[in-house]
Amino acid sequence: MLDPAATPDGLAARCTRVLFSPWARLGLLLTLLVCAATAMLMWHPQRLLIGGWPSQLSGPTALPAFVLAYGVCAGAFVPRSVLSFGAGALFGSAMGALAALAGTVLGAALTFGLGRLLGQDALRPLLRTRWLTAADRQLSEHGFRSTLMLRLFPGLPFCATNYCAAVSRVGWFPYLLATALGSVPNTTAYVIAGARASTPTSPAFVLSMAFIVLSGLAALVVAWCKRKSLRGDEPAAEAEAGTEAGTGMERRAGAGADQTGT
Repeated sequence: MLDPAATPDGLAARCTRVLFSPWARLGLLLTLLVCAATAMLMWHPQRLLIGGWPSQLSGPTALPAFVLAYGVCAGAFVPRSVLSFGAGALFGSAMGALAALAGTVLGAALTFGLGRLLGQDALRPLLRTRWLTAADRQLSEHGFRSTLMLRLFPGLPFCATNYCAAVSRVGWFPYLLATALGSVPNTTAYVIAGARASTPTSPAFVLSMAFIVLSGLAALVVAWCKRKSLRGDEPAAEAEAGTEAGTGMERRAGAGADQTGT
Protein backbone atom coordinates (compact mmCIF):
# COMPACT_ATOMS: atom_id res chain seq x y z
CA MET A 1 0.00 0.00 0.00
CA LEU A 2 1.37 3.42 -0.95
CA ASP A 3 2.29 5.91 1.70
CA PRO A 4 -0.21 8.84 1.76
CA ALA A 5 2.63 11.32 1.34
CA ALA A 6 3.69 9.58 -1.89
CA THR A 7 0.27 9.78 -3.53
CA PRO A 8 -0.44 12.67 -5.93
CA ASP A 9 -2.81 14.26 -3.43
CA GLY A 10 -0.20 14.04 -0.69
CA LEU A 11 2.49 15.50 -2.95
CA ALA A 12 0.21 18.34 -4.02
CA ALA A 13 -0.65 19.07 -0.40
CA ARG A 14 3.02 19.17 0.54
CA CYS A 15 3.84 21.48 -2.38
CA THR A 16 0.98 23.74 -1.40
CA ARG A 17 2.21 23.91 2.18
CA VAL A 18 5.71 24.79 0.99
CA LEU A 19 4.51 27.47 -1.44
CA PHE A 20 2.28 29.10 1.16
CA SER A 21 4.66 28.67 4.08
CA PRO A 22 5.71 31.83 5.97
CA TRP A 23 9.28 31.73 4.63
CA ALA A 24 8.15 31.22 1.03
CA ARG A 25 5.84 34.23 1.34
CA LEU A 26 8.66 36.25 2.89
CA GLY A 27 10.89 35.30 -0.04
CA LEU A 28 8.20 36.55 -2.43
CA LEU A 29 7.98 39.83 -0.51
CA LEU A 30 11.75 40.32 -0.66
CA THR A 31 11.69 39.62 -4.39
CA LEU A 32 8.99 42.24 -4.90
CA LEU A 33 10.96 44.77 -2.86
CA VAL A 34 14.13 44.15 -4.88
CA CYS A 35 12.19 44.56 -8.13
CA ALA A 36 10.60 47.79 -6.89
CA ALA A 37 13.95 49.24 -5.80
CA THR A 38 15.54 48.26 -9.12
CA ALA A 39 12.71 49.88 -11.08
CA MET A 40 13.08 53.08 -9.09
CA LEU A 41 16.85 53.23 -9.70
CA MET A 42 16.57 52.46 -13.41
CA TRP A 43 13.52 54.44 -14.52
CA HIS A 44 13.22 57.26 -11.95
CA PRO A 45 9.40 57.31 -11.96
CA GLN A 46 9.40 60.50 -9.88
CA ARG A 47 10.34 62.42 -13.02
CA LEU A 48 7.05 61.32 -14.60
CA LEU A 49 5.05 62.67 -11.69
CA ILE A 50 6.90 65.99 -11.53
CA GLY A 51 7.49 67.13 -15.08
CA GLY A 52 6.64 64.44 -17.60
CA TRP A 53 2.94 63.81 -16.95
CA PRO A 54 1.40 62.41 -20.16
CA SER A 55 -0.85 64.81 -22.02
CA GLN A 56 -3.37 61.99 -22.55
CA LEU A 57 -4.04 61.91 -18.81
CA SER A 58 -5.85 65.21 -18.56
CA GLY A 59 -9.26 66.33 -17.50
CA PRO A 60 -11.29 64.11 -15.15
CA THR A 61 -8.83 61.21 -15.36
CA ALA A 62 -5.76 63.21 -14.33
CA LEU A 63 -6.33 63.26 -10.57
CA PRO A 64 -7.31 59.57 -10.10
CA ALA A 65 -4.42 58.49 -12.34
CA PHE A 66 -1.99 60.58 -10.32
CA VAL A 67 -3.30 59.18 -7.03
CA LEU A 68 -2.79 55.64 -8.32
CA ALA A 69 0.70 56.44 -9.60
CA TYR A 70 1.54 58.20 -6.32
CA GLY A 71 0.50 55.17 -4.26
CA VAL A 72 2.43 52.69 -6.40
CA CYS A 73 5.56 54.86 -6.50
CA ALA A 74 5.41 55.49 -2.75
CA GLY A 75 5.34 51.72 -2.29
CA ALA A 76 8.34 51.39 -4.62
CA PHE A 77 10.67 53.46 -2.41
CA VAL A 78 10.21 56.77 -4.25
CA PRO A 79 10.54 59.51 -1.57
CA ARG A 80 7.12 60.77 -0.63
CA SER A 81 8.40 64.32 -0.31
CA VAL A 82 9.30 64.30 -4.01
CA LEU A 83 5.88 62.96 -4.93
CA SER A 84 4.09 65.59 -2.84
CA PHE A 85 6.24 68.31 -4.35
CA GLY A 86 5.22 67.06 -7.79
CA ALA A 87 1.55 67.03 -6.78
CA GLY A 88 1.75 70.73 -5.97
CA ALA A 89 3.58 71.52 -9.21
CA LEU A 90 0.98 69.69 -11.31
CA PHE A 91 -2.32 70.43 -9.57
CA GLY A 92 -1.74 73.44 -7.32
CA SER A 93 -2.10 73.67 -3.55
CA ALA A 94 -5.69 72.50 -2.94
CA MET A 95 -6.06 69.68 -5.46
CA GLY A 96 -2.40 68.71 -5.06
CA ALA A 97 -2.83 68.26 -1.30
CA LEU A 98 -5.94 66.14 -1.86
CA ALA A 99 -4.16 63.96 -4.42
CA ALA A 100 -1.03 63.59 -2.28
CA LEU A 101 -2.98 62.59 0.84
CA ALA A 102 -5.07 60.06 -1.09
CA GLY A 103 -1.90 58.64 -2.66
CA THR A 104 -0.26 58.45 0.75
CA VAL A 105 -3.11 56.40 2.20
CA LEU A 106 -3.15 54.19 -0.90
CA GLY A 107 0.61 53.60 -0.70
CA ALA A 108 0.36 52.84 3.02
CA ALA A 109 -2.46 50.36 2.39
CA LEU A 110 -0.52 48.59 -0.38
CA THR A 111 2.74 48.23 1.55
CA PHE A 112 1.05 47.46 4.87
CA GLY A 113 -1.09 44.81 3.19
CA LEU A 114 1.91 43.18 1.50
CA GLY A 115 3.85 43.15 4.74
CA ARG A 116 0.93 41.74 6.72
CA LEU A 117 0.14 39.04 4.15
CA LEU A 118 3.65 37.98 3.16
CA GLY A 119 5.95 38.88 6.02
CA GLN A 120 4.22 38.87 9.40
CA ASP A 121 4.12 35.12 10.06
CA ALA A 122 7.82 34.67 9.29
CA LEU A 123 9.15 37.76 11.06
CA ARG A 124 7.15 37.85 14.28
CA PRO A 125 9.06 34.91 15.87
CA LEU A 126 12.28 36.90 15.30
CA LEU A 127 11.19 39.82 17.53
CA ARG A 128 13.38 38.85 20.47
CA THR A 129 15.70 41.78 21.12
CA ARG A 130 14.69 44.46 23.62
CA TRP A 131 14.33 47.24 21.02
CA LEU A 132 12.24 45.19 18.62
CA THR A 133 10.04 43.85 21.38
CA ALA A 134 9.46 47.36 22.75
CA ALA A 135 8.60 48.74 19.30
CA ASP A 136 6.26 45.84 18.61
CA ARG A 137 4.49 46.30 21.95
CA GLN A 138 4.13 50.05 21.38
CA LEU A 139 2.61 49.60 17.93
CA SER A 140 0.42 46.68 18.95
CA GLU A 141 -1.01 48.30 22.08
CA HIS A 142 -1.06 51.95 20.99
CA GLY A 143 -1.31 51.63 17.22
CA PHE A 144 -3.23 54.82 16.44
CA ARG A 145 -1.20 57.09 18.72
CA SER A 146 2.15 55.62 17.68
CA THR A 147 1.35 55.82 13.97
CA LEU A 148 0.11 59.38 14.35
CA MET A 149 3.41 60.41 15.93
CA LEU A 150 5.39 58.67 13.19
CA ARG A 151 3.47 60.52 10.49
CA LEU A 152 3.58 63.94 12.14
CA PHE A 153 7.38 64.05 12.05
CA PRO A 154 9.25 63.76 8.74
CA GLY A 155 12.45 61.84 8.08
CA LEU A 156 11.35 58.25 8.61
CA PRO A 157 11.28 56.13 5.43
CA PHE A 158 7.67 55.66 4.40
CA CYS A 159 7.99 52.07 3.17
CA ALA A 160 10.11 50.94 6.10
CA THR A 161 7.60 52.18 8.67
CA ASN A 162 4.75 50.50 6.79
CA TYR A 163 6.46 47.12 6.67
CA CYS A 164 7.56 47.34 10.31
CA ALA A 165 4.02 48.20 11.37
CA ALA A 166 2.69 45.27 9.32
CA VAL A 167 4.76 42.86 11.43
CA SER A 168 3.11 44.19 14.60
CA ARG A 169 -0.50 43.59 15.58
CA VAL A 170 -1.81 47.08 14.86
CA GLY A 171 -5.18 47.05 13.13
CA TRP A 172 -5.85 48.17 9.58
CA PHE A 173 -8.32 50.94 10.38
CA PRO A 174 -6.34 52.71 13.14
CA TYR A 175 -3.15 52.50 11.09
CA LEU A 176 -4.64 53.99 7.91
CA LEU A 177 -6.67 56.60 9.81
CA ALA A 178 -3.60 57.74 11.75
CA THR A 179 -1.63 57.81 8.49
CA ALA A 180 -4.24 60.03 6.85
CA LEU A 181 -4.47 62.46 9.78
CA GLY A 182 -0.78 62.53 10.67
CA SER A 183 0.37 63.08 7.10
CA VAL A 184 -1.69 66.24 6.60
CA PRO A 185 0.78 68.87 7.94
CA ASN A 186 3.99 67.83 6.20
CA THR A 187 2.30 66.65 3.02
CA THR A 188 0.51 69.98 2.69
CA ALA A 189 3.76 71.84 3.28
CA TYR A 190 5.51 69.92 0.49
CA VAL A 191 2.58 70.44 -1.85
CA ILE A 192 2.53 74.20 -1.23
CA ALA A 193 6.29 74.32 -1.79
CA GLY A 194 5.82 72.52 -5.11
CA ALA A 195 2.99 74.82 -6.15
CA ARG A 196 5.08 77.92 -5.33
CA ALA A 197 8.41 76.60 -6.59
CA SER A 198 8.43 79.10 -9.45
CA THR A 199 8.43 81.95 -6.91
CA PRO A 200 10.85 80.83 -4.17
CA THR A 201 10.73 84.23 -2.49
CA SER A 202 6.97 84.16 -1.96
CA PRO A 203 5.73 84.00 1.65
CA ALA A 204 3.90 80.70 1.01
CA PHE A 205 7.05 78.98 -0.23
CA VAL A 206 9.22 80.36 2.58
CA LEU A 207 6.69 79.42 5.28
CA SER A 208 6.22 75.90 3.92
CA MET A 209 9.96 75.26 3.79
CA ALA A 210 10.38 76.72 7.28
CA PHE A 211 7.66 74.40 8.58
CA ILE A 212 9.39 71.38 7.00
CA VAL A 213 12.73 72.31 8.60
CA LEU A 214 11.21 72.99 12.02
CA SER A 215 9.21 69.76 12.02
CA GLY A 216 12.38 67.87 11.11
CA LEU A 217 14.25 69.46 14.01
CA ALA A 218 11.35 68.66 16.34
CA ALA A 219 11.50 65.04 15.20
CA LEU A 220 15.21 64.89 16.08
CA VAL A 221 14.55 66.32 19.54
CA VAL A 222 11.72 63.87 20.22
CA ALA A 223 13.84 60.95 19.01
CA TRP A 224 16.73 62.01 21.25
CA CYS A 225 14.49 62.38 24.32
CA LYS A 226 12.88 59.02 23.65
CA ARG A 227 16.31 57.45 23.35
CA LYS A 228 17.42 58.86 26.68
CA SER A 229 14.20 57.76 28.39
CA LEU A 230 14.62 54.22 27.06
CA ARG A 231 18.17 54.12 28.38
CA GLY A 232 16.97 55.33 31.74
CA ASP A 233 14.28 52.66 31.90
CA GLU A 234 16.68 49.84 31.06
CA PRO A 235 18.14 49.35 34.59
CA ALA A 236 14.66 49.43 36.07
CA ALA A 237 13.46 46.84 33.58
CA GLU A 238 16.44 44.61 34.33
CA ALA A 239 15.86 44.99 38.08
CA GLU A 240 12.19 44.15 37.63
CA ALA A 241 13.10 41.08 35.59
CA GLY A 242 15.59 40.02 38.27
CA THR A 243 12.96 40.49 40.96
CA GLU A 244 10.46 38.37 39.04
CA ALA A 245 13.09 35.68 38.50
CA GLY A 246 13.95 35.69 42.19
CA THR A 247 10.31 35.46 43.17
CA GLY A 248 9.87 32.52 40.81
CA MET A 249 12.86 30.73 42.35
CA GLU A 250 11.52 31.33 45.86
CA ARG A 251 8.15 29.91 44.87
CA ARG A 252 9.73 26.83 43.35
CA ALA A 253 11.90 26.36 46.43
CA GLY A 254 8.86 26.68 48.70
CA ALA A 255 6.94 24.18 46.62
CA GLY A 256 9.89 21.76 46.85
CA ALA A 257 10.04 22.17 50.63
CA ASP A 258 6.33 21.47 50.92
CA GLN A 259 6.69 18.31 48.89
CA THR A 260 9.64 17.21 51.04
CA GLY A 261 7.70 17.84 54.25
CA THR A 262 4.77 15.88 52.87
